Amino acid sequence: MKMQEQLQGLGKRPLIMGILNITPDSFSDGGRYIEKEKALEHAREMADQGADIIDVGGESTRPGAHPVPLEEEMERVVPVVKALSRELEIPISVDTYKAPVAKEALEAGAAMVNDISGLRFSPHMVDVVAHYRPWLVVMHMKGTPRDMQEKPQYRDVVEEVKGFFEERIGYLESHGISKDKVILDPGIGFGKRPEDNLALLRKIHRFLYLGCPIMVGPSRKSFIGAVLDLPVEKRLEGTLAAVSIAVFQGAQVVRVHDVEPVRRAVDIAWAVRGTA
Repeated sequence: MKMQEQLQGLGKRPLIMGILNITPDSFSDGGRYIEKEKALEHAREMADQGADIIDVGGESTRPGAHPVPLEEEMERVVPVVKALSRELEIPISVDTYKAPVAKEALEAGAAMVNDISGLRFSPHMVDVVAHYRPWLVVMHMKGTPRDMQEKPQYRDVVEEVKGFFEERIGYLESHGISKDKVILDPGIGFGKRPEDNLALLRKIHRFLYLGCPIMVGPSRKSFIGAVLDLPVEKRLEGTLAAVSIAVFQGAQVVRVHDVEPVRRAVDIAWAVRGTA
């Protein structure tokens, strides 16, 4: 199924983006899918569980993470994207802020670029997007993964993220890229304090006026651990609550590790929202 066909369903049923980390050091599942065959097997499993998109990443963006060399990231990501885009009916996204990785992944069959920097880290990313015209996730992040959690401060996190989105949409349009294929992600856990993450989840509806689908990625993140005082492996219920709240507020894509239970929770939240 092409990405356009998937997104045509937005407004009827939120999309589930399944996380596929081909990394040794991601905060939740680092090292589990670093081998190609294990990565492919997990992607198939997520598709069977109801994932609408598979997001393939070859560099950890956890707090404190160091960048991965370009060639290493490309070697991790591109063969998996190529295999999955041929095998699965659902679209494949590439989670990268590096223009060369995005280019090769799009050539290999990816339909979406998920850029945590909002096209700020790689000066040629906008050219790649303008040329290939993929779907694009623009995320807000303060700082870089290496330093983003070093005392982030906001006067009003919702207003700051709104301003960032407005500026980025203007930037894209100035390069001939329509917002019709843009998804906005407020960046839960990326340069945010626990209270900032909660405020963003509480006010997802404030971003809807921008006219783009909103994506949230709260899966297993530290703010859930802070609220519940639980380690990563015990944050499923917190994740389900967070995605349900986000969907009820109007989020149309959720990026998660635990596809099957999230699919069920999201469908209930959306059904309730539809009858409100």
